[in-house]
Amino acid sequence: MTRQQQREQEAALSRRTLVQGLALGAAATMAGTGTALAQAGPAAPPTTITTPPRDFSPRGAPTTYFWDPDIIAVDPSFNDLAQPNTSIKRLHTGLLWAEGPAWNAQGRYLLWSDIPNNRQMRWSEDDGHVSVFRTPSNYSNGNSFDFQGRQLSCEHLTRRVTRYENDGTATILCDNYNGKKLNSPNDVVAHPDGSYWFTDPPYGGQLYEGEPDAAGGPSNAPGKLNPRIGQPAGFAPGKRELPTNCYRIDPSGRVDLVVTEDQVPDPNGLCFSPDFKKLYVVSTGKGPGDTGAGGKGEIFVFDVGSDNKLSNPKLFSDCVIDGVKCGPDGVRCDVNGNVWSSSNAGRAVGYNGVTVWSPEGKLLGRIRLPEVCGNVCFGGPKRNRLFMAASQSLYAVYTATQGAGPG
Repeated sequence: MTRQQQREQEAALSRRTLVQGLALGAAATMAGTGTALAQAGPAAPPTTITTPPRDFSPRGAPTTYFWDPDIIAVDPSFNDLAQPNTSIKRLHTGLLWAEGPAWNAQGRYLLWSDIPNNRQMRWSEDDGHVSVFRTPSNYSNGNSFDFQGRQLSCEHLTRRVTRYENDGTATILCDNYNGKKLNSPNDVVAHPDGSYWFTDPPYGGQLYEGEPDAAGGPSNAPGKLNPRIGQPAGFAPGKRELPTNCYRIDPSGRVDLVVTEDQVPDPNGLCFSPDFKKLYVVSTGKGPGDTGAGGKGEIFVFDVGSDNKLSNPKLFSDCVIDGVKCGPDGVRCDVNGNVWSSSNAGRAVGYNGVTVWSPEGKLLGRIRLPEVCGNVCFGGPKRNRLFMAASQSLYAVYTATQGAGPG
C-alpha cells in the first residue's frame, strides 16, 4: 500500500468514526429526552444519605429546591422554625475537631475552637474569610460572650475558665474549687446577674485534646505518658482531684457547686432557657480517669430559683431517635424556648447533625450533616443563623427563629 492510499484509508476511518459518534450521541439524547418526559415524578436531590452523597463543598451543585433536603420536619411545628428557600452551607473545613462556636455581635464574626490544633478560629461575616484568631489557645473547648461582649473560654490545658476583657487583658475567672484544681472546663454560659455557669468533665485529660494527668493520676496511672512533651517550658502537669460537676461563678468571685456528678455524670454542654428559669445540662460518655460508668448521652433540665439554687431535676430527653442514639454535646435555646442540640450518632449516617426539641422535650425536627456535630450556636446580624461545629468542618443554615441570649 502506497503512502497516498494509507492516508485515504485513515481519512475514511476518521469520517466513519465521526458519523458513528454523532449517531450514538443523537440516540442518547433522544433516549434521555424520552426518559425525562416519561419520568413519574420530580428528580430527588442528593442528600447526606444518598449514593453518591450530597457534595457540601463549593464544587457541589447548588440546592435549588424550596426546602433543603437535609432539613427534616418530624413535627409540623418545625416548619415555623426552619427557613425555606435556603440551604445548609459548609463554610470551612480542614480542622481536627471543631468545638465551642460563639457569635460576636459587635464584630460580626464567629469564633470557635479547633482543639487538637491548640487554636481558635474566626469566620468573618462580611466576606466569609477564615483566619486563626488565637494560638495557642490552651486547648480551649467551649466559648461564649457575656452581656458586655467579653469573650469567655474554657481551657483544657490550664484547667480554667478565662475571660478576655475589652482592653485586651485576660482574667482567670476560675481554676479551682475549694483549693482543688478543676478537671478541664468544657462549656460556659453567662447569666444576666453577672454570674457565669460552667461544666467540668475530664475530657481534656487526654493527649489529643489537652494533656493527661501527671504520673499516677487517674488518667495516667501507669505513668507511661509524659504530659510535658509539646508544652511550653515550665509547664507543670497536675492530677485530677475533683468529680465531674457543674459550677457557678458569682460576680463576687465565689464559686458554688450547682450540679453534682451524682445528678449529671460527665456534664458537657449547657444553656439557659430564654427567661433564665431553666438550665439544660448535657450528660455525655465516660471520660479519662472516670471511676464510674459516665453519662449516657442525655439532656437534663433543672428549675433555676431566684436564689440561683437549682431544683426539680428531670430527664429532658434520652436523645434516641428511630432507635438510634443521637448523642448530644452542645445545646442552645431559641427565643421560643426550643432546644437545639448537636448530634453524634457515630456511624449511623443520616443521624449526625442537629436535633431540635420543644420545651416539653418533644422532637420537632432534625438537620442532617455528613459529619459528627459537636456544638452549635446562633449568630449572624439578626441572630437567625445556626452555626454548627461538626468534626472537621463548620456549617451554617438560616432559620426562621432567633437564638436566645448572647454568644
